[in-house]
Amino acid sequence: MKSSPSLLRVALIAGLLSQASAFAAEPVKSSPQGKPVATVNGVVIPQAAYDLLAARAKAQGAQDSPQLAADLRGRLIQAELLNQAAKKKNLDRKPEVSLQLDMARQQIMASTYVAEYVQSHPITDAAAKAEYDRIVAQAGGKEYKSRHILVKEEKEALDIIERLKMGEKMEKLATLSLDPGSKDKGGELGWAVPGGFVEPFGKALATLTPGTYTQTPVQTQFGYHIIQLDEVRDLKAPSFEETKPQIIQRLQAQGVDQHIQELAKAAKIN
Repeated sequence: MKSSPSLLRVALIAGLLSQASAFAAEPVKSSPQGKPVATVNGVVIPQAAYDLLAARAKAQGAQDSPQLAADLRGRLIQAELLNQAAKKKNLDRKPEVSLQLDMARQQIMASTYVAEYVQSHPITDAAAKAEYDRIVAQAGGKEYKSRHILVKEEKEALDIIERLKMGEKMEKLATLSLDPGSKDKGGELGWAVPGGFVEPFGKALATLTPGTYTQTPVQTQFGYHIIQLDEVRDLKAPSFEETKPQIIQRLQAQGVDQHIQELAKAAKIN
């Protein structure tokens, strides 16, 4: 039950950032006067189209090679063949297709804008280090290995607590949990710091001692939890250099989120 203050917003921004990286990772170098990649039924596929596709492939880890060039050329030709076939059937005049084309254009524009915004608002090493220090301080000096059972109703949670008091094991009762990620592992959540969970869960976890479980159900937006603490150990935080890429991405997402909220405040939205 990790902390996720706005899952939809975070997911949208993460999607924009991932697409933005494809636009920004490598500049597209094309030669407008260069030889076309191919001509399909009289329609020219320009070198610029190949260069854009190649830049995105390289951003995803592909290496220059004759095979890559052949594959990309084949993809462009195939796409043009299908595009022409679709137009012959007037598929581009269908309202649902027109809508999807408009939405695709909107997404490309949004991702390009995010790419330019991120490039013009770089995250400094000092800002990344300050965020790293803040996260490490917030985590505290300990991390906890825990397990839990999640149910929908408080009465179910109270019944499970009674069964634990009667000697039944959390690992066995975890099959009753609604959490698909842990129910088949005896409810185990692995090692984490309390701050990594939603607040009620994290606070309850921090009050336990190894081998004990919550005597009353802990309510979160997910339902009711029975939490058991298995072990505690000193926190061994990864170094700044190890986490720097993730921290920069986190700060970029926060910056984009803040900018989107500023745009929303300045807009007329009915």
